[in-house]
Amino acid sequence: MKKQIMALLLVFILLLTSGCGTSNYIKDKDNKIVEYEQTGQMLQKDIICLPKEDGELYKLYEQYQEQLKYDFNKLPSCEDYKLTSTESSGLWEWAFVKPLAYLIIKLGVIVENLGISLILIGLAIRIILLPFTIKSTKQTANMRKAQPEIEKIERKYRNRTDNESLMAKSQETMLIYKKYKVNPVIGCLMAFIQLPLFFAFLQAIYRTPAIYEETLFSFDLGMTPLVGIQNGNYLYILLLILIAVSTYFSFKQTMSQTPQTTPEAGKQMKIMLYVMLVIIVYASLTLPTALAFYWIVTYAFISIQNIIINMINNRSLTNKPRKNKKERKMKKEKIKDKLVKKEGMKYGKDN
Repeated sequence: MKKQIMALLLVFILLLTSGCGTSNYIKDKDNKIVEYEQTGQMLQKDIICLPKEDGELYKLYEQYQEQLKYDFNKLPSCEDYKLTSTESSGLWEWAFVKPLAYLIIKLGVIVENLGISLILIGLAIRIILLPFTIKSTKQTANMRKAQPEIEKIERKYRNRTDNESLMAKSQETMLIYKKYKVNPVIGCLMAFIQLPLFFAFLQAIYRTPAIYEETLFSFDLGMTPLVGIQNGNYLYILLLILIAVSTYFSFKQTMSQTPQTTPEAGKQMKIMLYVMLVIIVYASLTLPTALAFYWIVTYAFISIQNIIINMINNRSLTNKPRKNKKERKMKKEKIKDKLVKKEGMKYGKDN
């Protein structure tokens, strides 16, 4: 679990601080990334649709149109975007990025706000992943039960490195996994599923410039918290606090479910939690507010979801499973048969 969390953190930092590489950003003659001065938003080369024609953002893209991935004159407005509007560069873009962008745009038309749209779709993705989350949580609970016996095996073979001992250790470990119904593959399942969706969702947001032209709760969705604070809007500090709180509780719950082999390992996990928190909040200073809203809402959902799942799991552990009607009926019949047999033996003796 520790490795999974670190991998997710590294991917997050890579995505949000470099946009999957500086080559994806438009650059000026001095080879500096072009920013929309009003919001601090960095302009991407691979946008799939155009912002409103009467806006400053449109003029910037028009000025640097030779750097765009698609022909500027053939790009549709975001309102008119279709899945067939631009050619897909590969399976990834065709199957994930463009469909998500299309959903955000079309739902935005229905709810009349692209910010609300991306939040709703982000929550929908979390709900779709809920069965996998429940499975992963059960696996973690089973692993916690198995941990004492796993530690015994580790101590038993601590200084034995010969092939025979290693094979015996592996076999005994697999028996423990089987006993507690632990499948190591399922433990990595959520990370395996979440990473592609996370990539696709962020790319869909970055490549739909119309999102950054709208507002939500008086926040400009294209503005970065850093620019907002510099402009005297201190509500963006609240946004950073909400990012920190939602991230803290979500990551803390994930780490609390991870079996700790030693007190030192527990301390390392706590240190890692606070380091991640600082890095994420710092990176969020230069992120568009649209991404901040997505992050806050989805991670708040994850925290609430984990609390509910843990409550259900704890209740199922403390309450003994009740026997169904069929089992109770069979048990009564067996008791009745024994009594009848006993009575028959009794009368046989008396006779």
